[in-house]
Amino acid sequence: METTWAEQLRTAGLRVTRPRLSVLGVLAEHPHVDAETIATAARTVHPSISPQAVYGVLKALVGAGIARRIEPAGGPALYELRVGDNHHHLVCRGCGLIADVDCVVGQAPCLAPSDAAGFAVDEAEVVFWGLCANCQQDAAVARRTHVHGTSSAIEEGVTA
Repeated sequence: METTWAEQLRTAGLRVTRPRLSVLGVLAEHPHVDAETIATAARTVHPSISPQAVYGVLKALVGAGIARRIEPAGGPALYELRVGDNHHHLVCRGCGLIADVDCVVGQAPCLAPSDAAGFAVDEAEVVFWGLCANCQQDAAVARRTHVHGTSSAIEEGVTA
């Protein structure tokens, strides 16, 4: 039986509040989403929720281990509810789509540094970058259009 958000909050030592339930509802429907998007979506069920309240809720959820914050290079911090399973992410360089990918080895951490420098490593974060299927298709179409499309002014002997 799946536990409710209220039970998860209480188990984590957090009070059950309307802002927390609103944010959890958004995260359940939209994994890998930024705080601004969460705030906008949460306002549909809790119109008076402020951006500051959303940031506070996210900080509490991450601190309690209910949510996870990821920070792909070049973008805002994103939040998800998939926690505790040592998974990683695939990020599309074209459209920004993010997909979960399970750890290759399966135990935390799935990567070990060559020298831990005295740290007790308990997590490794890996982000795989590339193009999703749709962006690969768009890129292939663009290449075909460039190769077989209209010729440039230089190719036609036009000068300025």
